[in-house]
Amino acid sequence: MMTWRDGVVHAVGNRWPGAVEIEVRLTVSSGHEPARGEMVRALAYPELVGEPEPGDRVLVSTTALSRDLGTGGYAFVVARPDTLPDDPPAGPGHIMKARYTPLQTMVLGVDEQESPAHEVLRDADDIAGMPVVIADLHSALPAILAGARYEASRLGRPVPSVAYLMTDGGALPAWFSRTVAVLREVGWLQATITVGQAFGGDLEAVTVHSGLLAAHLVTHADFVVVAQGPGNLGTGTRWGFSGVAAGEAVNAAATLGGRPVASLRVSGADPRERHRGISHHSMTAYGRVALCPADIAVPVLAGELTDLGAQVQRQAGALASRHRLVPVPTGGLLDALAQAPVRLSTMGRGLADDPGSFLAAAVAGVHAARLVAGHQGGEPS
Repeated sequence: MMTWRDGVVHAVGNRWPGAVEIEVRLTVSSGHEPARGEMVRALAYPELVGEPEPGDRVLVSTTALSRDLGTGGYAFVVARPDTLPDDPPAGPGHIMKARYTPLQTMVLGVDEQESPAHEVLRDADDIAGMPVVIADLHSALPAILAGARYEASRLGRPVPSVAYLMTDGGALPAWFSRTVAVLREVGWLQATITVGQAFGGDLEAVTVHSGLLAAHLVTHADFVVVAQGPGNLGTGTRWGFSGVAAGEAVNAAATLGGRPVASLRVSGADPRERHRGISHHSMTAYGRVALCPADIAVPVLAGELTDLGAQVQRQAGALASRHRLVPVPTGGLLDALAQAPVRLSTMGRGLADDPGSFLAAAVAGVHAARLVAGHQGGEPS
């Protein structure tokens, strides 16, 4: 069920590429919370509903907001019924994303027949050893990039160009991510590729496989990061979590001749035992779902994190029969993470609250940068 509310735009707030925050005063209630007259914070995607202005009537969905679920605290604008946007101009592209929902949107897929890249991708089958860093959570993305940039600087090598391949396990619109918007703006990311039902990237692709091929053959990235968009679905069961797709991404990268690099989900502060040390999400995705071998970057934690590091090393041993464990020292990485252009946050915890989480992601970036340097004739990994 969708919880509908009618309202009026009270004010327009922050915006970033693809999204704008607004304040909406609700005018109609169906007898459930939020009630008539309440002010809510909402998010609009102008590509879908046009540009909201103060005084506009809007229809909003408050389904997740009313249940206090992890949507960033937003209601979502479904339509501006009195001010419909103009029809989009005719152009190439016929792939529907968010298919068969009321807000399905048509995009030009990089791999479809009308794309300039179609001929390049039509029979493509190899990403030529390109490192593919795979993470469970969207929050790992800036930490992976910080680690890669730190290591490239340490090696005296050019900063690697990176494409982000966003899967559809979390947010579907890439526009929801302020992190991606900032990383693109400052040049930490060269391209975003949205795959599956996700949309709004610089390039759209049908599958993880065609997205990886586009990263290699169209964006010419040195390496690619694969992770779901913001948000993470979990049910407290062994198999009912969206991070299962991380194991499938390992298989896709290996199938296409890439070099899968598995980023571990680690925490020293999560109150849930199943996520302490190495999360069961990583143990299941890489230990059960991934059928092809990967390099697993294992952080060597020291100082106040020594005990957590020992736990991570112990747990990682269970993955050694299938994968190659790559211990990576973490010296210097905390400073590199602290200088990231975006606020680091995972499950509401920042760098100071749960440093092991971000260090575990950063070492995957370190290892990827070493692989890129070795491939380019620099210092081998």
